[in-house]
Amino acid sequence: MVTGLETDSDNSVIRVCFLGTPEFAAQHLETLLAHPKFKVVGVVTQPDRPAGRKMQLTPSAVKVVAVKNNLDVLTPENLRKEPDVFEKIKMWNADVAVVVAFGQILSQPFLDAFPHGAVNVHGSLLPLWRGAAPIQRSIEAGDKVSGVALQRMVQKLDAGPIIGERQVVLDEVITATELYNQLSVLGCELITTDLVDYVQGKITPVVQDESKVTLAAKIMKEESLIDWSTTAEKIHNKVRAFSMGPGTYCLFQGKRLKIHKTKMLDSGNVGHDGQVNYVDDTSLVIQTGLGLLSLLEVQPESKSKMAIQDFLKSVSLKKGDLFV
Repeated sequence: MVTGLETDSDNSVIRVCFLGTPEFAAQHLETLLAHPKFKVVGVVTQPDRPAGRKMQLTPSAVKVVAVKNNLDVLTPENLRKEPDVFEKIKMWNADVAVVVAFGQILSQPFLDAFPHGAVNVHGSLLPLWRGAAPIQRSIEAGDKVSGVALQRMVQKLDAGPIIGERQVVLDEVITATELYNQLSVLGCELITTDLVDYVQGKITPVVQDESKVTLAAKIMKEESLIDWSTTAEKIHNKVRAFSMGPGTYCLFQGKRLKIHKTKMLDSGNVGHDGQVNYVDDTSLVIQTGLGLLSLLEVQPESKSKMAIQDFLKSVSLKKGDLFV
């Protein structure tokens, strides 16, 4: 295996083995491909999966980019259980593995197979929000600051020492989808700056403070149902957080009503949880366990997303009506 950086026109070139799957990862792969300091020598991604209404086998976003750029691509079902794939990866002689939302747990032998180890771009300010859904859980918790971290990977989930990070200040209206897009840009910045400095020995990774760890559990579909007995703030944060999926909904007249956008109001409690507090031609305000929530954008069952004004044209509502 190559143990140093190859030379290309008097510039040090970092040989990268890239592992990733969704669009977030594909953007990082494209950044590496466009940067003169990196040479992507191979890509590992998840196998093609059924997608769409016809459930046709569809390549991952990372595979699409890799094929377009004529890169070697491996698609193991489980990298830890396919030693032949691991041997092919080692033959790429990469200096470092860059892992972005790959979707599989990596073995210690894999992490040790590269001179500069394996690094991971994670959508939180570690040690906060380790786990599957860091962006959504941060928004759901009402965090005022979020960010993205570049860590050297260890066997324990998201527990590796930090190479670098970038922060984002959050307001009360930013959604997980919007934060996702911001963090993608900042993650790409991390690998084109901090990763280069790390490989060149200019950065020493900092061990995480285990006393500050929070966990970002995988989001379950049953969490999507709005609980009107909680606070307006919690419901508002969940709507923002689950914008990336699986979304939020309540029941209205026996059918699902997806809630896409809301606004918190200052007024206190004046009715039962889930009751209409105020309604006119342009606004719909619901009572929660604490505070009022104005619905701004909804989606009735089997219909398209719409502004609340359009929804109110199609239904008959009065103060006291119940959403469950």
